[in-house]
Amino acid sequence: MDTPARQSHHPHSLPVQYVKGIGPKRAAVLEEIDVRTVMDLFMYIPRRYLDRSSVVTISRLKQIARGSRDQHLPIPGEDPFVAARQDHTVVGDVRSFRVMGFGPKSRLVLVLADATGSMQCVWFGGVHYWKKAFRLGEKLAVSGQASLYGGTLQFVHPDVDRIAGTVEGGEDGAIDWSSTLHSGGLVPVYASSQELSRLGFDSAGLRRVLHAAIRDHLENVVDTLPEPVAAGRSLLPLGEAIRKVHFPPTREDLLQGLRRLKYEELFRFQVKLALKRHWQREETQGISFSIESALARRLVDSLPFRLTAAQVRVINEVSADMRSDRPMNRLLQGDVGSGKTIVALTAMLIAVDNGYQAVFMAPTEILAEQHYKTLSHFLEGLPARLRLLVGAQRTALRRDILDDVQRGSADIVVGTHALFEKEVRFSRLGLVIIDEQHRFGVLQRSLLRKKGVNPDVLVMTATPIPRTLSLTLYGDLDVSIINELPQERRPVQTVLREEGQKETVYAFVREQVRKGRQAYFVYPLIEESEKLDLKAATSHFEELQSTVFPGLRLGLLHGRMTGTEKDEIMGRFRRREVDVLVATTVIEVGIDIPNATVMVIENAERFGLSQLHQLRGRVGRGSEQSYCVLLAKRWAAAGASRRLDPLAAHQQDQRRAAERRLATMVAMNDGFAIAEVDLSLRGPGDFFGTRQSGMPEFKVADLLTDSALLHEARADALALVESDPHLTQPDHRPLADDLRSRFHDELAILQVG
Repeated sequence: MDTPARQSHHPHSLPVQYVKGIGPKRAAVLEEIDVRTVMDLFMYIPRRYLDRSSVVTISRLKQIARGSRDQHLPIPGEDPFVAARQDHTVVGDVRSFRVMGFGPKSRLVLVLADATGSMQCVWFGGVHYWKKAFRLGEKLAVSGQASLYGGTLQFVHPDVDRIAGTVEGGEDGAIDWSSTLHSGGLVPVYASSQELSRLGFDSAGLRRVLHAAIRDHLENVVDTLPEPVAAGRSLLPLGEAIRKVHFPPTREDLLQGLRRLKYEELFRFQVKLALKRHWQREETQGISFSIESALARRLVDSLPFRLTAAQVRVINEVSADMRSDRPMNRLLQGDVGSGKTIVALTAMLIAVDNGYQAVFMAPTEILAEQHYKTLSHFLEGLPARLRLLVGAQRTALRRDILDDVQRGSADIVVGTHALFEKEVRFSRLGLVIIDEQHRFGVLQRSLLRKKGVNPDVLVMTATPIPRTLSLTLYGDLDVSIINELPQERRPVQTVLREEGQKETVYAFVREQVRKGRQAYFVYPLIEESEKLDLKAATSHFEELQSTVFPGLRLGLLHGRMTGTEKDEIMGRFRRREVDVLVATTVIEVGIDIPNATVMVIENAERFGLSQLHQLRGRVGRGSEQSYCVLLAKRWAAAGASRRLDPLAAHQQDQRRAAERRLATMVAMNDGFAIAEVDLSLRGPGDFFGTRQSGMPEFKVADLLTDSALLHEARADALALVESDPHLTQPDHRPLADDLRSRFHDELAILQVG
C-alpha cells in the first residue's frame, strides 16, 4: 500500500502495510514474526552487523583473498550482541554480464572493473531477475567475502549498491556512502526465514524496507521516556537511536543506539513492576496479624535443633509483613537444606493463632505428600489440624477434606493444582505459601489468592535465583534469603569419575555402608531405552543387587510407583532397613535422611546444573561428612577436568556445556554461585526449564550482559513511581499510555504475587 511520505498516524499503531514495499502478502508473513505495526518493524533489531567500512581496489582484494580470509572482528564494548564480520567492498564499472550454463546450473556472471583490474560477480538462481538488474557502464559498490576460483577473483552472491553521486564539497570523485544500504560501513544483518526470503525479505530486502520506513515514518515516533530520565542517563532520543541501530554511521553510534533501546525496554518493564509493588503496598487493604503466637513459640521450643541466625532474621522479616495491614508479597530464597520449611510453618501458625487458615501449595503430588509428612512431624502435639488435598484421592476422602476446608476446621491445607478447583472453598484464608513457585503461572497464583480476601503471600524456591533474574521476575516482591546452613552441616565433597572407575566407587560405597551409613544411586531413566544410551534404574537395580552389592540391602524408588509403594520403601530407608536406595530424580526434592552420606549420580553429564545441585542436596543433611560422586562418560569427565572457566560465554555446544556443568559441580557448593553459572550456560529463558515462569521476552536487552543497565533502569523506575505513583503528570502520560497498551492484561491483575 503506497502512502504519502508523511503519515499523521503514529508508528506505534500504524499497520506495517503503510510502509512502502509492504503489501498484504508481505504483511501477513511479517505478522508471523510479531511485526504488525511500523513500530514493530523499527524494533526488529539486526542480529549482527557486517563491517563493510573496508573499501579496497580490486588488485588489493586479490591480495587479501590469497591471504587470510573471513576475519571476524568484535565491535569494541562488552556487548556480544554487536558481533561484526569484516567484509570488503570494491567500487567499479560494469564491463559485461551474461548468463552461463543451462537450467538449474545456469548462473549470471558480471565483470566489474576499476583502474587496478577486473573481477567476477556470480549469482546462482534468480538469473532472469539479475540479468535485467544491471546496465553496462554503471558504477556499483559490491560487497562480500572474496574468493579465488581457478585463479579468478570472485564475489559469489554479493550485495550491490548503485553509486548515485559524490560527497558534496569532497575530493573529486569521493563517494557519498550515506545513500548506500549495503556498503560503506556497518551493514545490518536481520534474522530471516525461508518464507520471508521468498517474498524478498532477506537481509537486503529488510534493509530496503526499513530504510523506507525510517524515511517516511520515523519523525512521528512518540518518545515515551520522560526527558529527565533520558537526560540523566545521557540517552539518545528514541528516533535517533532507531536510526543508528539500523543504519549506524560508526560503531560508537551503534553502541549508543543500542544502549538507548535496551535501557527503554528494561525501564518500561521495571516501571510496570514498580507500579505493581506500589499498588500492593499502598493501595490494598490486607490482614494485620498479631504475631504474638503461642503456637509458633511452642513449635520453636520443641525443635531438636537451634534455628540459624538467617532463619531468625527471615522469620522476623515475615512476621513484620504479617503485622502490617498491607498484604505480604515476599519471596523466600534458600539453598537446599537451609530450613525454609520451618520459616513457612512459623508463618502458618501465626495465621492459625489469629483464627485464619493457611494453604501450602506444591507443584507435584510427590512434593506435596513429602511436605505433608514433614509438617505432620513438626506439628505433633500442637493443636493445628493439617489436611492434604491432591488429585489422586478417593471421592469420600476428598469430600471430607473439602468439608473441613469450607467449615474452617482444617487449619493448614497442603495441596497441588487441585487447590485451584472451584469446589475448594476456604472459611477464612489468611496466608498462601507457594513452594517452587516458578513452576506456577501468574494466573494460577491469582486463582489461589482469590480464595481469600487479600491474604498474605509467601513464595519460596530452593532454586537460588541470580540477581538479574530476581529483579526481572520478582522485582515487585520483597526478598528474603536464607544464606546460612545449620552449623552441624559440612559441605558435601564432590568428585568426578569416569565410568571406567566404577569399581573404585563401588568399594567406597561398601566402606561407607560398613561404617553404618547409607547411599543413593540415581539414574536418569526408569527403564532401558533403545533410543537413549542412558542408564535405567530398574535394570541397574537388579545388577547392583545381584552382582555389585550382593551382601547389602537395596531398595528401588521411581515415579511410576504408587504412593503406598513409595511410602513403604522410604520408610524402610529412613529406618535404616535399606543400605542403598536406587532411584530416579523422584528424590530430587523433599527427602531428608541425615544418615545418607553418599550420592552417586550415573550419566551425570545428562543432568542439568540445577538438578545436579538439588540431587546433591539429598546428602550432607547430618553432621557426618557426605560425598557426591558424578559418574560420567569418559569425554565428559576428561573435558570437565581441564579446569574450564565456569563463567564462560553461554553459547556452547552440548558437550562443552555438559563439561562446564560437571566442572562447576566439583568446584562449587554455593547454590547462588551455581545459579549464576547455570544462567550463563542456559540463558534467562530456559533457566527454570519452563516458560510459564513469567520471564519476559526482551527484544534488545540481554540479562546476561546488561545487568548494570538493568540496575540503572530499576533505580529510575522506582524513583519515578514514588514521585508519581499514578503517572498523571503531563510528561509521564505518554509512558502511561504505552504501558497500558503493552501490559493491559498484566496491569489488570496487579494484585497477583
